[in-house]
Amino acid sequence: MVHRSHDVGHGREEHRELQAVTVHDLLFPHARQVLRITRRRRALGARRWTTETVYAITDLAWEQATARELAEWARGHWTTENSVHWVRDITFAEDAHQLRTGHAPAVLAGPRDIVRGALHKTGWANIAAGRRAHLDPISVLALHGIP
Repeated sequence: MVHRSHDVGHGREEHRELQAVTVHDLLFPHARQVLRITRRRRALGARRWTTETVYAITDLAWEQATARELAEWARGHWTTENSVHWVRDITFAEDAHQLRTGHAPAVLAGPRDIVRGALHKTGWANIAAGRRAHLDPISVLALHGIP
């Protein structure tokens, strides 16, 4: 199965192609399809194209998901990446953290997720700006209507 798409936006042009192949007896016991996703993109007006190829494995048989659906799911992955992981990596500098033993990384990720969720729920679209607004104790009290 093959699915191709073409988009122009965010200052670039992009061609995507997803190829799906049914597999049996792969080293991954539940694998039913292997996907190859090729993305070619360039800045609008530029001559040079960059190409990126990634591979994925799914436990869905070809009867359960079309190439178009698989392509949409693969693109949907970036919604999570951009909305959650990017904030954790960049705003909270989670990847730069030095603590790597036991359950400590997961335990420390909890408060960061609580802060991210609370800021998002209270209307902050930009989590970094929300964190900056909550740095000064006097400003925090005023922000929440406490004299």
